[in-house]
Amino acid sequence: MKSSFTIATLLMLLFACSPRPWQATNKVYKKKAGSYGRLIQQYPLKDSGTLFVGTVNFSMRRPNFVIIHHTAQNSCDETLKTFTTTTREVSAHYVICKTGTVYHMLSDMLRAQHAGVSRWGAVTDLNSCSIGIEIDNNGNESFTDEQIGSLLMLLKRLKQAYNIPAANFLGHADVAPGRKVDPSKYFPWEKLANEGFGIWYDTANVVPPPGFDALQALRTIGYNINKPGDAIHSYKLHFNSQDSIPTLTATDAKIITSLLEKYR
Repeated sequence: MKSSFTIATLLMLLFACSPRPWQATNKVYKKKAGSYGRLIQQYPLKDSGTLFVGTVNFSMRRPNFVIIHHTAQNSCDETLKTFTTTTREVSAHYVICKTGTVYHMLSDMLRAQHAGVSRWGAVTDLNSCSIGIEIDNNGNESFTDEQIGSLLMLLKRLKQAYNIPAANFLGHADVAPGRKVDPSKYFPWEKLANEGFGIWYDTANVVPPPGFDALQALRTIGYNINKPGDAIHSYKLHFNSQDSIPTLTATDAKIITSLLEKYR
């Protein structure tokens, strides 16, 4: 018993004395966040020729979209390392590991570099108005129950905190057709929509109107259809992942008709 106690004590002391793995990058985060805080207090802009009168009515900008990704890497540790390396210049607000552990990497009010060149409807810079969530998954595997459970809890908090509309929970592929395919065909979009995070269709008794243009309807929903094949692929990844046909079918027309009513 005494021997076990001694070993446990030594292990605790060793852990306490060892450097935390993200201690250095956490310091960089705090320093950079502090520099932004000082930046917004500068008034007026130097040599701007303006006079400063500080309004008393302002607040931080609030996110209005959530963009879901898969990491396309092999572990949470690999992703955390990627997001704490300046040479990679990519980041996200949250990372969810296969165990369900959630890492919060950036204040929700700050702009992460997760969506890249992206568009949804008239919004052309998703990074500036969205929260990015990366889920540890290489893109060729199912997501774990623990991940989806943690994701749903996180989305509930974000939706309540920022009043994000259900239609504004999207995948990276939705906003970057042809460039991205995450969170892949394995992602349970219907399950999320049933919880209020995203939109799903109901084709019961749905009949597309005469002359229905399904591709133009995708544009109305939000997809960038400048490259129709890419838009169709992204739509199918999200809403009809069992169908890999690169054209819109009669089934797709019914699905899109239903979606169009829900997105309006």
